[in-house]
Amino acid sequence: VQLQASGGGLAQAGGSLRLSCVASGLTFSNTIMGWFRQAPGKEREFVSTISRAGASTVYADAVKGRFTISRDNAKNTVYLQMNSLKPEDTAVYYCAAGSDFARMTIRAEVAYWGQGTQVTVSS
Repeated sequence: VQLQASGGGLAQAGGSLRLSCVASGLTFSNTIMGWFRQAPGKEREFVSTISRAGASTVYADAVKGRFTISRDNAKNTVYLQMNSLKPEDTAVYYCAAGSDFARMTIRAEVAYWGQGTQVTVSS
């Protein structure tokens, strides 16, 4: 299984970035997908998850109303649209894959991790 994340970079506060993650080696349409992030000196934390068909989503309180997760099962790709970025959003963002939507907010429940993409937001 490979999860290849891209789209990170440098943005100003209030700006936007869109992350993408292409999955291979798994049945994407049958896989719960999500995003986590890890800031320097902090533990990896849940950001968002999306159900298999994309009908259900969950967001961490810190990003609710600013970030949108979506998926394209035909392209084996999950996205994270990040708007109204804040300096505290600075972190390495990791794509994640699992099998249980209800438990996808828990780091230990993630079956596969991507390599991470750096997001830096300047004030």
